[in-house]
Amino acid sequence: MDRLIVDDVALVYATSRGPLTALEGLDFRVRDGEFVSVLGPSGCGKSTLLKLASGLIMPTRGRLTLAGQVVTGPRPDVGIVFQQPTLLPWRRVIDNVLVPIRAMGRDVKAYRDKARELLELVGLKGFEDHYPHELSGGMQQRVGIARGLIHDPAMLLMDEPFAALDAMTRETMMDEIQRIWSTTGKSVLFITHSIPEAVYLSDRVLVMSPRPGRVIEELAIDLPRPRTVATLDDPRFVALASHLRAQFRPKEDMP
Repeated sequence: MDRLIVDDVALVYATSRGPLTALEGLDFRVRDGEFVSVLGPSGCGKSTLLKLASGLIMPTRGRLTLAGQVVTGPRPDVGIVFQQPTLLPWRRVIDNVLVPIRAMGRDVKAYRDKARELLELVGLKGFEDHYPHELSGGMQQRVGIARGLIHDPAMLLMDEPFAALDAMTRETMMDEIQRIWSTTGKSVLFITHSIPEAVYLSDRVLVMSPRPGRVIEELAIDLPRPRTVATLDDPRFVALASHLRAQFRPKEDMP
């Protein structure tokens, strides 16, 4: 079953210099339980796509359908993990996880045990009463992931969540995301500009063109799961990554 359908979507921004087309003719689907990455150069509209899928902005043309309903605004069945975790520095970790529950007007006490379970899921058991400044960057991002899951959304939208992390932490977080995804069974739309991240994590990779962004290729990732550090050296992984890298090579560099 399709969880998300993006149908002929275009987004045009009004600027002081005139209309700016960010996305044009965007078409793709994300199935239930599928991990789909969107890969593209800076400025191609990846983050704009995430805002559309979350209902934060509306398309100029076309429509997005989530679980059979047209997206007309923010929805409780969607969780978002941002590039920066943007934790509230004056709140403890567990209270940061519970922020969406407060925003939705739900009973916070009823979700406190769930918050503890999620913190254990993301590897932060024992840090519930810490404050953000007491955590590393990777640990803060784990809090952001728990926060995105606290209301049990069917779909998780992730906007380059590893971009601000060092290389070693990024590799650790790739394994963590894979584990969390396989445990929860959520549909994931993952925005990235990292080819290794896209290949390692995904069932499919959508390649976007430079602005105006459109999907120019859908690549199935036929690597067995669970994937491990050894996968990075697998000849099939290398071939898939090389294929994707070629999509962004200047034409004059092509053989």
